[in-house]
Amino acid sequence: MALSRPLCLFLINISLLLTFSSATDPFVSYDFVVSYITASPLGVPQQVIAINDKFPGPTINVTTNNNVAVNVRNKLDESLLIHWSGIQQRRTSWQDGVLGTNCPIPPKWNWTYQFQVKDQIGSFFYFPSLHFQRAAGGFGGFIINNRPIIPIPFDTPHGDIVMFIGDWYTRNHTDLRKDLDDGKDLGIPDGVLINGKGPYRYNDTLVPDGIDYETIEVHPGKTYRLRVHNVGVSTSLNFRIQSHNLLLAETEGSYTVQQNYTSLDIHVGQSYSFLLTTDQNASTDYYIVASARFVNESRWQRVTGVGILRYTNSKGKAHGPLPPAPEDQFDKTYSMNQARSIRWNVSASGARPNPQGSFRYGSINVTEIYVLKNKPPEKINGKRRATLSGISFVNPSTPIRLADQFKLKGVYKLDFPTKPLTGAPRAETSVINGTFRGFMEVILQNNDTKMHTYHMSGYAFFVVGMDYGDWSENSRGTYNKWDGIARTTTQVYPGAWTAILVSLDNVGVWNLRTENLDSWYLGQETYVRVVNPEVTNKTELPIPDNALFCGALSKMQKPQDISSGALSINGNRLKLLFTWLIFVCAWIFQ
Repeated sequence: MALSRPLCLFLINISLLLTFSSATDPFVSYDFVVSYITASPLGVPQQVIAINDKFPGPTINVTTNNNVAVNVRNKLDESLLIHWSGIQQRRTSWQDGVLGTNCPIPPKWNWTYQFQVKDQIGSFFYFPSLHFQRAAGGFGGFIINNRPIIPIPFDTPHGDIVMFIGDWYTRNHTDLRKDLDDGKDLGIPDGVLINGKGPYRYNDTLVPDGIDYETIEVHPGKTYRLRVHNVGVSTSLNFRIQSHNLLLAETEGSYTVQQNYTSLDIHVGQSYSFLLTTDQNASTDYYIVASARFVNESRWQRVTGVGILRYTNSKGKAHGPLPPAPEDQFDKTYSMNQARSIRWNVSASGARPNPQGSFRYGSINVTEIYVLKNKPPEKINGKRRATLSGISFVNPSTPIRLADQFKLKGVYKLDFPTKPLTGAPRAETSVINGTFRGFMEVILQNNDTKMHTYHMSGYAFFVVGMDYGDWSENSRGTYNKWDGIARTTTQVYPGAWTAILVSLDNVGVWNLRTENLDSWYLGQETYVRVVNPEVTNKTELPIPDNALFCGALSKMQKPQDISSGALSINGNRLKLLFTWLIFVCAWIFQ
């Protein structure tokens, strides 16, 4: 049926209206196919998790306030969730991709995540959050750029380079998982990967021939933004580039006071942005190194990641010994002082954590205090478990957020203790009852013998203090109340504490966990539940139309309709519709 002129003009006007109404906060769409591939990063063929046949996966590159849609197709043989680590999911805890908020995506299904990167900038990464899968890959970068009207606090770099470093095992993640289920330690990793590749053969004895290594090519006399993420299992790594300074500029969404480091400790789950200036001569290539920290060097010699920085006019290969890491295996004071030196750039423009526009977080009244203490794994009901304040978290079959939505009783308890339990440890689903718009102080006390990093979803928190020994009320006198860095993942040294402050203004159910995969898998986590008590609650978006159902609500789940997994409309499609209508109308009425 032919289009009439009035109808044609009407449709063009409607498409224009929709296009312009979505232009303020445009949609950015990605399709992820998650599958196994065979790779040999350390010279041994093994099964790794790839996204769109890439290991590591593609980088998501968006701008502040963009709406992001990621359609995930699960081609693994087990269920899957993708977690967007550090993305605050403001008003949309439904999209966080952890078991407390989402039912897993079954094998052969696809599901679309849709969220807005609201009031954020910075360097983050995504990864699969279930079944120890991150130990097999499935991770990739997530960049949120400033809007054009907001200046960045440094000259625009010549290029943007994303790097993933992390310890790696040649055993499949299913075998690693079984070891943990059987009460075993994972043991020393088999190596450290840089961007999914093994070490450059800097030493013929330590590194076998035939291993593919990462090469980063740069132009001389330029400055690059280097975004480095530790996506490993449990090893802290020292990152450095031979003969080059690393000018720290940003970490997990906050611009930092810019300081040069010859090397920086990057702990599991942490992300940093450096400005790298290629100001050296090109007589040779240069080593990029990621080596394990706080370990016996003689036992860990083979566990070092080595890549190559190559100038376009380089005249030869890198050679000689690797640039050394700090020599403080038994004394972590140097590393802690380095961590304390990382400060917030309070003069930089850009999206900031709440309290928005205020640097007076140190003078806000704290409304609730939690002291969270971890210990080495211990037996609970005959099983080796990890605990937080004496509780080993048990994920319920029905996600906490889903249970709240449908008012299910008995799924979890709002009784997580404010101080560590003194009795025997227990395994249960115990959740922190956060106060909406409260200001929470959390003291992370590490009584384990190894380094831990802790992450909280939904927020950037202020790291205000860290020291050795047990935290006490007097420790508050050492807090940085002016320019403590705001980030999403902080290290806690063994035998030490770290204090954070967080403004609970984001409604939802938010994961608080160790990033060390083995301890996380064994139960060292909890959730913070933040509910708006107002009757007219407009602080959280409704449950998504494509929500998955499981556990006590599994009967509500309909068979997968693949077409329902993807978005029906977005900004790009609207533009295509507008263009198509103009073309058709012009052809009809020419």
